[in-house]
Amino acid sequence: MVLTEQKRKYMEKLSDENGIISALAFDQRGALKRLMAQHQTQEPSVAQMEELKVLVAQELTPYASSMLLDPEYGLPATKALDKNAGLLLAYEKTGYDTTSTKRLPDCLDVWSAKRLKEQGADAVKFLLYYDVDSSDELNQQKQAYIERIGSECVAEDIPFFLEILAYDEKIADAASPEYAKVKPHKVIEAMKVFSNPRFNIDVLKVEVPVNMNYVEGFGNGETVYSKAEAAAFFKQQDQATDLPYIYLSAGVSAKLFQDTLVFAHESGANFNGVLCGRATWAGSVKDYIEQGEEAARQWLRTTGFQNIDELNKVLQKTATSWKEKV
Repeated sequence: MVLTEQKRKYMEKLSDENGIISALAFDQRGALKRLMAQHQTQEPSVAQMEELKVLVAQELTPYASSMLLDPEYGLPATKALDKNAGLLLAYEKTGYDTTSTKRLPDCLDVWSAKRLKEQGADAVKFLLYYDVDSSDELNQQKQAYIERIGSECVAEDIPFFLEILAYDEKIADAASPEYAKVKPHKVIEAMKVFSNPRFNIDVLKVEVPVNMNYVEGFGNGETVYSKAEAAAFFKQQDQATDLPYIYLSAGVSAKLFQDTLVFAHESGANFNGVLCGRATWAGSVKDYIEQGEEAARQWLRTTGFQNIDELNKVLQKTATSWKEKV
């Protein structure tokens, strides 16, 4: 992988002094509304969403190498970042059309890579739902879409982070044992596709290749994979790409995510960091809604800090520098 001088500067801004990306993800929009709605009867307001993002940025970015935000509700928070923290901005619309299994990608209407860069972004992030076993026609459509974004990022000389969320068009429940059995194939093969230089991707943001709740010794119910099988899938995932890649937390608990990173490292995965969202800040939502700003700050300064501090300690022992892949 080759980086321009400008892209390298951006990448260094997004990572710590060891070349590890310990990024905080708070580009949630639909998911955040649903979280907030659990604790109040009225529709969550724009002001509420903006304020919570600002609080998280103020309290937690001193301990993160960078933060991922969305330009819809996250722009006030971009001004609240710690001076040493980098900024990623999301380019995709939230969610997908639930009336179809296609899950077609869609950029935010009034944004472009140029405009995200003008807002101070050090990288452009785009989320893609991808089923490697969909029709070739559908997957070509998705690939062409990613090629366009990659070309935009080349033109702006800004890093392109592609977040791949694998799925199966025929299995509705992604938490089911049925999907857990096919997940390694879906995740690993999608990574192979988008590691092709034609997409101009600089970093892949990916799921771990197994559902850890079904790994022997990790879950408390049905087992789909033995520890040896799960470890082999992590190794296969690592071999699927030459690009730097980072893990997303996928909404699991802070403890399970940390345990997963240790397991990944022990399995031979040379991942380059994380973009961790709800596992870090989700607990602040309840306190914010029910007791207000100060209660949310208190949660972030205690439990939130503990979550990110413990995660950083795990990363220092498990993640490797992206510079080794450049």
